[in-house]
Amino acid sequence: MSRLAAIAIACILIALAACATPASRFYALSAAAPQATTSSAAAPQAATSSDLSVAVGPVSVPAAVDRPQFVVSTDANEVRLEEFNRWAAPLQSDIARVVAQNLVAQLGTPRVTLAAQTLSGEADYRAVIEVQRFESVPGAAATLDALWTVRRTRDGRALTGRTTVREPAPDGGYDGLAAAHSRAIARLSRDIADAVSTLDRSPK
Repeated sequence: MSRLAAIAIACILIALAACATPASRFYALSAAAPQATTSSAAAPQAATSSDLSVAVGPVSVPAAVDRPQFVVSTDANEVRLEEFNRWAAPLQSDIARVVAQNLVAQLGTPRVTLAAQTLSGEADYRAVIEVQRFESVPGAAATLDALWTVRRTRDGRALTGRTTVREPAPDGGYDGLAAAHSRAIARLSRDIADAVSTLDRSPK
């Protein structure tokens, strides 16, 4: 076989291999629909219009899921990286973005920013979030376990809580997992919004 023929065959094989490689799919977390962000009967009702200002962040996530790929749990002690199913943005920034968007609706204020966009002392309140568990099980559920602290800037008074949510994702698709994680983050946002409202009603 001539050298040119060998090169041509090699190029064809490379092209065929490239065509056979699955295309990556990208997913993003989403804010809750307005009707899903309303308080329960036992929770304080957010004002329809407020001048509260809140900075969200920093947000931290476990090192195991701090990567572009979906990390799915296949067993109690085993996880798998989904190379072709990826998050469109780093989880820390996407969680912060969605919490901020949810708080706009839940607190009735447009003055919700990300911590990186807000200088220290500029916001009335700051919400810091430490995600301790962000688990994805295809065909089963998405689980979120997060510690959070809401601090009033003026006097340093703070409330700390923990939000643990397991949202079903029975359809087996990664879009379903992303939606389930988004619902879990809506619950986290609701708990943070309630803490902000409680601090805002307390003596200053």
